[in-house]
Amino acid sequence: TPGKNEKHYLAGAWDSRTGVVHACLGSRKTNQLFRDLLDTLDDRYPASRYERIYVVVDNYGIHKAKAVGHWLTDHPRFELLWLPTYCPRANPIERLFGDTHDKVTRNHKRKRLRDLVADVVRHLNRNGPRHYQLSCIYQEPEVTAAMKKLTSNKYVA
Repeated sequence: TPGKNEKHYLAGAWDSRTGVVHACLGSRKTNQLFRDLLDTLDDRYPASRYERIYVVVDNYGIHKAKAVGHWLTDHPRFELLWLPTYCPRANPIERLFGDTHDKVTRNHKRKRLRDLVADVVRHLNRNGPRHYQLSCIYQEPEVTAAMKKLTSNKYVA
C-alpha cells in the first residue's frame, strides 16, 4: 500500500480433479501459513471420504520446517510430493498466483491493505474453479509422475 510496507501473503492449493482452489491468507510467510493451509485441506477433505491426500509443493523452506514435519506425523494421510528444484512453472498453483498478481495486485490503486486483500479474495472466488495445464517445457519426469499419481486415485484431493 502507498507509503507503507504492509504485506499479506497467500498460500493456496488446487484440486487437480475439480479445479477448486483453496487459499489461506496471513500477515507473514511462515510455516504456520502453510500449516493453516494443510488444516484447511484437512477440514475440506474429511478422512471418511479421502484416505490419502497428496500435496504438491516446491522446495521453499516453509514446506520443510520441523513444525510441518510434526503436522504430517499427526496427519499420516497427507503426503508431500516435491517438485524439481527451480521449476516454479511446473506448479499449476503458480499460474493462479501469477494471474492474481497480474489482475489484482500489480499497479493497484488501493490505499488500505484490507481493501487489496478483499480484492484478492474476490478475484479468487470469481475466477475459480480453474483448470490449468502444465507447459510442455516443464514436463520433468518427477512432475509427470506426481501428476499421474495425483489423478490416478479417485480418493485423492
